[in-house]
Amino acid sequence: MANILISPGKYVQGPGEIKNLNTYTKHLGENPLALITPSGRKRIGNLIEESFKCSNTNLAFFDFDGECSENQINKVVKAIIENKYDVIIGIGGGKTLDTAKAAAFYAKIPVIVCPTIASTDAPCSALSVIYSDKGMFERYLFFPSNPNVVVLDTDVIAHSPLRLTVSGMGDALATFFEARACKNSNAITTAGGTCTQAAYALAILCYQTLTQEGLKAKLAIEAGVCTKSVENIIEANTLLSGLGFESCGLAAAHAIHNGLTVLEECHGLFHGEKVAFGTIAQLVMENSTAQELKEVIMLCISLGLPVTLAQLGIKDITQEKVMAVANAACADGETIYNMPMEVNPKVVYSAILAADSIGKYYLNSY
Repeated sequence: MANILISPGKYVQGPGEIKNLNTYTKHLGENPLALITPSGRKRIGNLIEESFKCSNTNLAFFDFDGECSENQINKVVKAIIENKYDVIIGIGGGKTLDTAKAAAFYAKIPVIVCPTIASTDAPCSALSVIYSDKGMFERYLFFPSNPNVVVLDTDVIAHSPLRLTVSGMGDALATFFEARACKNSNAITTAGGTCTQAAYALAILCYQTLTQEGLKAKLAIEAGVCTKSVENIIEANTLLSGLGFESCGLAAAHAIHNGLTVLEECHGLFHGEKVAFGTIAQLVMENSTAQELKEVIMLCISLGLPVTLAQLGIKDITQEKVMAVANAACADGETIYNMPMEVNPKVVYSAILAADSIGKYYLNSY
C-alpha cells in the first residue's frame, strides 16, 4: 500500500485576505457563486463585494440554510446549472464549506473555500460530512481532489465568537491521537493510502501547537486582538489538522462524535466540542497513560471544552442513551475500526462512561 498525502491547491492565511478573493477567483471562472448564510452576508458581504468591484466577474450570492444536507446541496447544484456559474466560493463555517465542496463536485466546477471561523478542519479536506435536514450524521462524501484554493482572513476569524475557535481546537485535538491510532493499525486513510512521515509530523505539530498556544490564543481573542498565538491556532485548527486527519486518518474520536449526534441533547453543541470528548473516550479505549489523559483533560478544561456527559448537555444519563451512542459509533464503515484493537459497542459504552468519570474528577479538582 502506498503512502499518500493530499492537500488543497493553495492555502492563503493572513489579515485582510477576504478583500483579495477576486485575485484567487479570476483564474478559475468568470461567474462565481458565493454560498454564505444571510447573517454572514450581513456581517462581511460588503468586504466580499468590494473585492469583486473592479473585476469582470459577475458575482452572485446564494443563501445557505444552515445544514449540509442532500436537499441543500441539490438546491445549490440546481442554481449553478440554471445560471451557469463556473466557480463556487464557500464562505462561512464547516457546513457551509462542505456544502460548497459537494455542490462543486456534482456540478463539476472549481471551488474556493473561505472560512470565516476556525471551528473545524473541514476547509482543506476532500470530503464533506452529510447530515439529515434535522442535523443527524448520515455519511461522508469523498471527492477526487481537495479545494482549489483555501483563503483565511485572520482579522475576520479573530473577531468571530470565541466559542467557535475553541471548538476548532477541540476538533484539532483529535488529530494527533487519531493519527497515532491509524499509524499503529496501519489503517487506510481518507487519502486512500497509509500515512506519510510528513503528514504524521503535521499531526504532531498540531497537538504541540494546541498545548503551547491554545490558552494564550483564547485569552487574546477574549481581549479582542489577533496575536501570533491566534494566527498559530488558526493554522493548527485549519491546515495542520486538515492535512493531518486526512492523510493520517480518523479513528474513535470522530466516530464517537458521530454517535453523539443521535442524542437530541447534543444538537446544540459544535462539532469540535463533541470531538474533544470523543478524544478523551478514545484515550480510555487505548488505556492511555494517566499523565497523557490528565494533560488532555486539563487542556480541555482550560479552554472550556466539555469533559463530561453533563457538559455535553446529557443531564439524564441512562444506559439506553449511552448504548445508543456506542452502537452508532460502531456502525458499519465507521472510522472507529481504524483503532489498533478489537472494537464493539460494549467497549465504547465502557469508555464513554469511564471518560465521563475521569472528566468529573479533574473538573472538580480544577
